[in-house]
Order: sequence, then C-alpha cells, then structure tokens
Amino acid sequence: MGILDRFTTIVKANINELLDKAEDPAKMVDQYLVDLTESLAEVKKETAGVMAEEARTKRSFDANNEEVSRMEELAKKALQAGNEDDARVFLAKKQKLAAAGSELGKAADAAHANAEKMRQMHDKLVNDIEDLKARRETIKAKMAVAKTQEKVAGFTSGADKAESAIDAFNRMEEKADRMLDTADAMAELSEEPVDDAEALEAKYAGVANDAAVEDELARLKADMGL
Repeated sequence: MGILDRFTTIVKANINELLDKAEDPAKMVDQYLVDLTESLAEVKKETAGVMAEEARTKRSFDANNEEVSRMEELAKKALQAGNEDDARVFLAKKQKLAAAGSELGKAADAAHANAEKMRQMHDKLVNDIEDLKARRETIKAKMAVAKTQEKVAGFTSGADKAESAIDAFNRMEEKADRMLDTADAMAELSEEPVDDAEALEAKYAGVANDAAVEDELARLKADMGL
C-alpha cells in the first residue's frame, strides 16, 4: 500500500468509533497518536519529494518558454539581417519547443496538483495530531472521573448498609424506651395509696409541738424577770 493510500485510511478512520470500542480510551488515544506521528514523518518525506518534483517541472516549463521566446527573437534578428532561411530555422526550433512546452505545462500542472494535495494532507494530519493531543487530556480526565465515580458508588453501597444498621439500632432504642416507660408506669401504679388524713394529722401535730415550746419559753422568761 502506497503512502497516499495508507494516509487516506488514517485520515478517514473514525476516532470516535475506535474510542467507543476501546476498553481504555486513554490508551487508545495514545496509540493512535503514535501511529499518526509515525505517518506524519512519512507524509513529510513524500510531500517534500512531490514539492521538489513540482519545482523541477516548473523550472523545465519556464526554461522551455524562455527558449521559445529566444527563438522568436533570433528569427526577428535574422529577418532584419535579410536572412529568411535563418529565420525559418529559428522558427522551426520554436515550434518544436512550443510543442514540448505543451506537454511540460501539463506535467507542471499535474505536479502542482499533487503537491497541493500532499500539502493539504500534511496540514490536516498536523492539525489532527494537535487536536488529539488536546482531546487526550480531556479523555484522560474523564476516565479519572469515571473511575472515581465507580469508587464512590462502592462507598455509597457501604454507607447504605451502615445507614440500615443505624436505623435498626434506633428502632431497638425506641423499643427499649417504651419498655422502660411501661415499667415506670407499672411501678407507679404498684405504690400504696397515700392516707390524706394521716398527712394532715402529722402537719397539725407539728403545730401543737411548736405551741408547747413557745409556752415553755414564755414561762422561763417570766421566772427570770425578762
């Protein structure tokens, strides 16, 4: 396969389709860049050769045109000198050069077209490589984020299990609180009822004792003349 055929295959390759099929797009981009860079070296070499051919054919075409013009001038000089035979010789040479010039012009045009095509291919390849280099960093960043998201998803699953365990503990704690409240209520209901009369009796018994103390204090003060 020639360089042009191989290059055409490369530039027509669907990079997005290749990346979709790749298990590791970042590695795929790296390999694709390696392939393109190697192809670029060959394309540069071929482009330089085609451009050299363009320059050579153009020089030949221009030189032939100059020679045609020179024969024309020589024929004029021969006529001015009154030598028609010499003028015929120059004009005959001019016609041969003109016929050759027609073919040289076709060759020069073809060489120019080939050179333009190679230059376009070369420029496109350079641009594609630069574009892929920029996209490579984006792809690698996306891959890193994707891997992090996978880890986060794993942690989220573990967190969900922990949350479930916490909910279970909360339910058990609520159940224990209800049991404790029930036990407190049962204990309160089990206490003996308070006798209101006995409570009041104790209150007024204390008042009587206080009065007796006051009476005894008054007697002592009277005995002492206070």
